[in-house]
Amino acid sequence: MSVVDTHRVFRVTTASRIASVLGLLILLALAVAPWWMGRADLRLLGEIYLYLSLAMLWNLLAGYAGLVSVGQQAYVGLGGYVLFALTIFGGLHPFAAIGLSVVVGALVSVPVAALIFRLRGAYFAIGTWVIAEVFRLGFAQVSALGGGSGTSLPVDVVRSLADGRDAREAASYWLTLGCATAVMAIAYLFLRSRNGLALTAIRDNELAASSLGIDIWRSKFVVYVVVGGLSTLVGSLIFLQKLRISPDAAFSVNDWTAYVIFIVVIGGIGSLEGPIIGTVAFFLLRETLADLGSIYLIVLGAIAIAVMLVAPKGLCGLVQDLTGLRLFPLGYRVKPKRSSKE
Repeated sequence: MSVVDTHRVFRVTTASRIASVLGLLILLALAVAPWWMGRADLRLLGEIYLYLSLAMLWNLLAGYAGLVSVGQQAYVGLGGYVLFALTIFGGLHPFAAIGLSVVVGALVSVPVAALIFRLRGAYFAIGTWVIAEVFRLGFAQVSALGGGSGTSLPVDVVRSLADGRDAREAASYWLTLGCATAVMAIAYLFLRSRNGLALTAIRDNELAASSLGIDIWRSKFVVYVVVGGLSTLVGSLIFLQKLRISPDAAFSVNDWTAYVIFIVVIGGIGSLEGPIIGTVAFFLLRETLADLGSIYLIVLGAIAIAVMLVAPKGLCGLVQDLTGLRLFPLGYRVKPKRSSKE
């Protein structure tokens, strides 16, 4: 009798199966939250979902495509203004305006990508910020939408969401939950596709990926357009919750980019688990330290620096290095298997 060594290639692990079941149960529990949570808790959860969505999308750009953007507030603000413009002047229902915002964001991101993809490294990051400032200054000149002081969503538009305040709060909550779920699913499926494989290769070694025939520009362009469209969707939901918009709030680099980068950095850039862990950590810190005023921002900065020094891969990377657990089965694994043969 001889022993033949073989190998088994697989993606799904026991941990990922357990994570998928737990994730589904958590999603079901969150879906019925309007029946057992108060308005304040629903609004907080909605905000968490939206920040999680932005973090997932920024992670796709920086963590996989290597596009470190500090101007994603351009698409967040664009989404808010598209929502207000289509509902106020176009007479569209907010749900229809939210759906169209994805198309508008994707279309706008095409010429923007063609322009800023000429830049590299730090120049690319600065270029994205400049584009966002151009957006802010441009919308500040639109007097029909309140100019520099902004405007509020008309009462009739708000009431068209649902009958009664509780129903409107629930509808807004379900939209944010659906957005976060859709963004996570799209990011997961995208990274498991051929484009995702190409992005992973580009992230690991751009020169080697190019030598293997991967179209670097096309791969980055596709992910930038996808992220641009979905970020615009998130922006429309953010300002549907706020019911008021102004250029400074819509295109705030602090709210829609700096905090998102903090979330991804402490959670773990280049992994799907990272933005989830980072979002939970960020909101725990915010709810605990927000009363400290400006010191709160200093503490966040110190924590970010400490995490980068101690765990360059973030909290998620630290856990994975210690335990080997990966909740999302993206990459392939090889396991030796021994079999006997006569």
